[in-house]
Amino acid sequence: MRRIGYVILAVCVAALVFVAFQFVHGWKADGPSGVDKTIVIAEGATLTSAAVQLKREGLIRSADAFLTRAKVFGAGKPIKAGEYEIPKHASNAEILKILQGGIALSRLVTIPEGMPSILVYERLMAQDELTGSIPVPQEGSVLPDSYAFEKGETRAAVLKRMQGAMTKALAKLWADRSKTTVVKTPKEAVILASIVEKETAVPTERPIVAGVYGNRLRTGMMLQADPTIIYPITKGKPLGRRIRKSEIAAVNDYNTYAMTGMPKGPIANPGRLSIVAVLNPAPTKALYFVADGKGGHIFADTLQQHNENVRRWFEIRRERGEL
Repeated sequence: MRRIGYVILAVCVAALVFVAFQFVHGWKADGPSGVDKTIVIAEGATLTSAAVQLKREGLIRSADAFLTRAKVFGAGKPIKAGEYEIPKHASNAEILKILQGGIALSRLVTIPEGMPSILVYERLMAQDELTGSIPVPQEGSVLPDSYAFEKGETRAAVLKRMQGAMTKALAKLWADRSKTTVVKTPKEAVILASIVEKETAVPTERPIVAGVYGNRLRTGMMLQADPTIIYPITKGKPLGRRIRKSEIAAVNDYNTYAMTGMPKGPIANPGRLSIVAVLNPAPTKALYFVADGKGGHIFADTLQQHNENVRRWFEIRRERGEL
């Protein structure tokens, strides 16, 4: 009888060992899904509801088994809402780690340097994976950059990050400004930077263009920046045609061909480099610049030099058949 008892005990121990092995092995064994899948865990979702969702999506074999193992091996950490990518054959352990870690899928929305706020608004509204509505942001309040967002996030939250980034960047750049800058306030820095941004697409030219405008402002000359003519007409969108004489003469709060000083506000959302250029302009005596036909500009200290540069520019345009 004693021998039989030992046999029964050995069988029971072996069975327990097998069950324990299966329990542990099932936690780290490959999952049933043969493809990568994304899953959205809603705000307020529990581990139980998530397990049911995982089973429905074919990511785990049993919701009950997942829950039992998660309670033993999951360290009691809560899962986090978000959209997650679950790789194919992910184990129960890997899935729980992903949901507890909160490293959700991110998408990017890019705001190029010099994009006006009306186009920032349209770009955010066109993102179907964002929710809610926003007003057109204040011009110059958004820092051009690429911003990550999660599916279902509100447009207002993303816009708030963009504007917060501008506030933070501007404060830092303003603190590091040169004494040679012509602007007196951070707002003026953004206004002038937005003009510099629109006047040249060549990064290395921005400090020189900023220097030219600084010289003009100090001497009481008009800035005469073409983009300031266009802004009140289109709010920063492309004009799509040549500027009319009547528009050059139009008196408003932006047209720097009809006023001295700077416009009342920015004409775009300038990037860091243009703000840096305004706050740290290149030392130059130049008062004028005109296109050089190669994508950049030629700078001149005197009107006589400038007129000669303009004459050459018109010759280039005639040769190209543009006139």
